[in-house]
Amino acid sequence: MNSTISRLNQLITTAEAYLKTAHRQKLAAKPKPTQWSKKEILGHLIDSARYNLSRFTEIHIKPKPYQIVDYEQDELVLVNDYQRAEPKDLTMLWVSLNKQIIHVIKQQNEKTLQIQAKLPNQKTTNLLFLINDYLEHMEHHVKQIVDA
Repeated sequence: MNSTISRLNQLITTAEAYLKTAHRQKLAAKPKPTQWSKKEILGHLIDSARYNLSRFTEIHIKPKPYQIVDYEQDELVLVNDYQRAEPKDLTMLWVSLNKQIIHVIKQQNEKTLQIQAKLPNQKTTNLLFLINDYLEHMEHHVKQIVDA
């Protein structure tokens, strides 16, 4: 897990540095009317962090196998109105959620990483997969924010 924690910390540092210096217009620009702006991508990452923090903690206390529930990504971005939110506030929230996720990940061991979960498609997986999947998801979207 040390590698995962290190990668998460690096993504947070990279994105936070970019978001602190990026122009508001660049963060709010939409490549196409139907595509998310960088602020909306960050908002999506906030929603992802909220849901995954719940998953990473609830998996320990809910009946096994833990049932993963999908969330309405596009609708949440709209309902939370990330496009008009302050970039500074979004950044602080995203960083805080991910610091808590890292704290939770640090508490895991070989046994807890094997706790079973069922994905929405009913395939069985475990906490280790969920954590790694979260990392890959974050890497993809941070790249969209920082590199685009």
